[in-house]
Amino acid sequence: MCATCGCGTTEHVHEHGDGTGHVHEHEHEHEHAHGYEGDYRIVTLEQDVLAKNDRVAARNRALFGARRIAAFNFTSAPGAGKTTLLEALIKQVGGRFPLAVIEGDQETARDADRIRSTGAPVVQINTRTGCHLDAQMVNAAVTALDPPRGALLLIENVGNLVCPALFDLGERAKAVILSVTEGEDKPLKYPHMFRAAGIAILSKVDLLPHLDFDVDECLSNIRRVNPTLRVFQVSTKKGIGLPAFCDYMASQVAMTPA
Repeated sequence: MCATCGCGTTEHVHEHGDGTGHVHEHEHEHEHAHGYEGDYRIVTLEQDVLAKNDRVAARNRALFGARRIAAFNFTSAPGAGKTTLLEALIKQVGGRFPLAVIEGDQETARDADRIRSTGAPVVQINTRTGCHLDAQMVNAAVTALDPPRGALLLIENVGNLVCPALFDLGERAKAVILSVTEGEDKPLKYPHMFRAAGIAILSKVDLLPHLDFDVDECLSNIRRVNPTLRVFQVSTKKGIGLPAFCDYMASQVAMTPA
């Protein structure tokens, strides 16, 4: 069990010939901290878990830098539209530079199958009981994918607005997605995720005429948590805001240091 978030075993990925990855389980190296062992013991183990993760994340970041890979970690609550957004992004920019995708879910390869239909190489990581990806999982997936120099690497994390905020994967930035079908107070209820993010996407804006959702209030709440967070308002169904978001992502590849 993970001492930081209580999730289960760490998973590592294997890639099949069709590009689908599967995982084998192995137990975390560290001991699980039960509450009766004391707060000090729990905090110590949490720090140990995150320190180990950060060391692998640093290796990932060095690898991405050496290969000029722009890596982005997409996070959201379940159902906010991560996979749909990545499909739209790949279709818009797929011919301009190499792309690779890591899909994280507890079970199934459904999202990897959807990404594969766009023509992008993809590895699926199934975390089983785990509620987030960690740096070692991403390292294994990148080894399997072997993205070329100058690629855009899209990492779709497990649907969760808590634990992914804590775990650095070596990415350039976290991209948090909030749909208009969720509450305007989501940034206030999950501030760590919005503070950790480099960009935010307000998704499904085509539904606004049918919902009681105050965009200005939502944006104000985002600014209260993270005043510098860049926000894109997007509808993948109607194409609203999609060109600006795709151009931004393309610019991140172009600005990757040689």
